[in-house]
Amino acid sequence: MPTSPRTVDAPAEFIASNGGGQSKANSAAADRLLAVIVRVLDDNKAEDVVTVDLTGKSPMADHMVVASGRSARQVQALADYLGRAVKEAGPTPKVEGLAQGDWVLLDAGDVIVHLFRPEVREFYNIEAMWGVAGPRSSSGAPPTGALS
Repeated sequence: MPTSPRTVDAPAEFIASNGGGQSKANSAAADRLLAVIVRVLDDNKAEDVVTVDLTGKSPMADHMVVASGRSARQVQALADYLGRAVKEAGPTPKVEGLAQGDWVLLDAGDVIVHLFRPEVREFYNIEAMWGVAGPRSSSGAPPTGALS
């Protein structure tokens, strides 16, 4: 059974403020898009879903989502499902890495989504950049690619 996603705030000292924030309408649209993305990931059995709130902390997006698929095929399928859902909700997202299925980046404008195979996610450990603990390896050891 999928677990509910964890939501964390990005450390303010890590990212410069975007200088003024955004309107409530844009924020509401970003929140709706985030809800669609989290629902699609949950419906399609994505694992270890983490959302990072970037609102007012980064000009690139309001939210970042990191999730895992059990295999390259599942990562590709998750990206395909997300692409379709996001396109129905607004403009067509930009997708990188779909052919390989190891790490797929989906840029939906206000929400950036990273989809990984578990080993690749463990190696890159991008959650650590945001001060968020990523999933632990099956041995319980810190991820092999983690920065100390």
